[in-house]
Amino acid sequence: MAYAVRPTLAASAAVFRGPLVLLAQRGYAPGKGLWSLPGGRVEPGETLAEAAAREVREEVQVEADIIGLAAALDFISRDADGTLTSHFVVAAHAALWRAGEPVLSDEAVAVGWFHPEEVAGLATTHGLADVVHRAARLLATEGATAEGVAEGAAADQPQALAHAPS
Repeated sequence: MAYAVRPTLAASAAVFRGPLVLLAQRGYAPGKGLWSLPGGRVEPGETLAEAAAREVREEVQVEADIIGLAAALDFISRDADGTLTSHFVVAAHAALWRAGEPVLSDEAVAVGWFHPEEVAGLATTHGLADVVHRAARLLATEGATAEGVAEGAAADQPQALAHAPS
């Protein structure tokens, strides 16, 4: 059976509300039933940070301020014969909760706020505990607080480069 072999670009966010991080239990494959960060595919014309914020809003109805890139991950799946079935490149961001209470959806069949130390004890997508700790360190390094985000942390994000049509 032939499979698409092009990598799919996706973005997610480790949304912190105080010391707790928001996780969602995946409702779809790949990783159905595993705890993960809310996230999904990047749409054409969208920056990685914009995609991460949109996906959090769409999946769990939470508004988040994206602070920075915490990690880039490859999720590569193969069938029993070793044939590539999927390849996702995920840009995982550190973010601060702004508004909204998480809700369930087809994509997020369970949601919860967890202490970063708890993540290692959950059934998660590959490397999630490390990503959560990286995001927490990034927020601490940036001195990010909910109050400081609106004043300028988001303005420090790299902007997408595009060429105007000639």
